[in-house]
Amino acid sequence: MPYKEKEIEKIFYSIGEVAKMFDVNTSHIRFWSKQFDVIKPATNKKGNRMFTIGDIENFRVIYHLVKEKGFTLKGAKVEMNGLKKKMKLAPEPKMDVIESSESVFASEPQIDIAPVHNDLVDKIALKNSLGKLRSSLLQLSNEIEKIDVA
Repeated sequence: MPYKEKEIEKIFYSIGEVAKMFDVNTSHIRFWSKQFDVIKPATNKKGNRMFTIGDIENFRVIYHLVKEKGFTLKGAKVEMNGLKKKMKLAPEPKMDVIESSESVFASEPQIDIAPVHNDLVDKIALKNSLGKLRSSLLQLSNEIEKIDVA
């Protein structure tokens, strides 16, 4: 069987990398992370902000609302809060972590959620939630591997 290299996926992105993704200054990223409570960057020992895939998806929504649709920051906050409420009303998918961990790590999660709105922002919010779930499962898998090795 030929050797197949695993695709390396970063868990954290620096503020410079995030700014480059959206073609904005790092000050925009810092400002947005302070203004929107959905973005909670981790910090390393030096105090540098490290953003997860979920944070980047939230930035995608914010960028879409502010830069593309022309929302004010206050309007974008209201829209983001509305999205949070819609996501809470939708039924949460139930997954057994142990049984589904192999399929989640092998490919993108395939979860069927009944009421999904056709609005682009709703789809991005859904993708963000799935990304956070995937990140959590990856971290859990890494912790389990550490325990198995020891």
